[in-house]
Amino acid sequence: MTSRTLVGTALAVLASVAVLTACTNSETDSTTGHDMGAVTTTASQSGGTTASAEHNDADVRFAQQMIPHHAQAVAMADLVAGHTGNQRVLDLAQRIRQAQQPEIDTMTGWLSAWGVPAAASSSSGVDHSGMDHGSSSMPGMDHGSGMSGMMSEEQMDQLDQARDAEFDRQWLSMMVEHHQGAIDMANTELAQGVNPAAKQLAGQIVAAQQQEISELRGLLDQG
Repeated sequence: MTSRTLVGTALAVLASVAVLTACTNSETDSTTGHDMGAVTTTASQSGGTTASAEHNDADVRFAQQMIPHHAQAVAMADLVAGHTGNQRVLDLAQRIRQAQQPEIDTMTGWLSAWGVPAAASSSSGVDHSGMDHGSSSMPGMDHGSGMSGMMSEEQMDQLDQARDAEFDRQWLSMMVEHHQGAIDMANTELAQGVNPAAKQLAGQIVAAQQQEISELRGLLDQG
């Protein structure tokens, strides 16, 4: 899979997010409010998870930033099948993909219900100027974006060029860093957010990704 294909994967995820948000926003009550403070609106359900109307800046920031963060993890997981035959790495990548794509859909539904964009450049780190299909950049890869653990364009290029044992080593190491970043973001939501569903998801992310970090490190130790 080439870097350009990686771009397409991530852009497809984020494009579907934007379409879903735009469609749902057209039906959102005008009383939703955009001051990002705690508000009261009609509750909305997405992906089987209901997000109550009450939310604050931290809840919005958590969803807006975790969506592209998860999208990069899905793109990294999609690389695995074409780069290694290590069954344990293949299985772990599949589990990561299966867990994080539904979470992207759920968080997108929350943002739609809250009447806010799925991604805002000021808070999500998504650089829309880099969304040129002729470029190898991926959205959200700016280390200055505030999203901890995101891989740079250069790191993703190096990963795409690696194969077999070297790919395994790079992928496992990068995914540890990526997971640690997600845990940091989720812990911030737990400390500062008010939305019950968002805080519940944050807790689930912390628990699941801490367990996966242990598995990732175990595979690294095996060489």
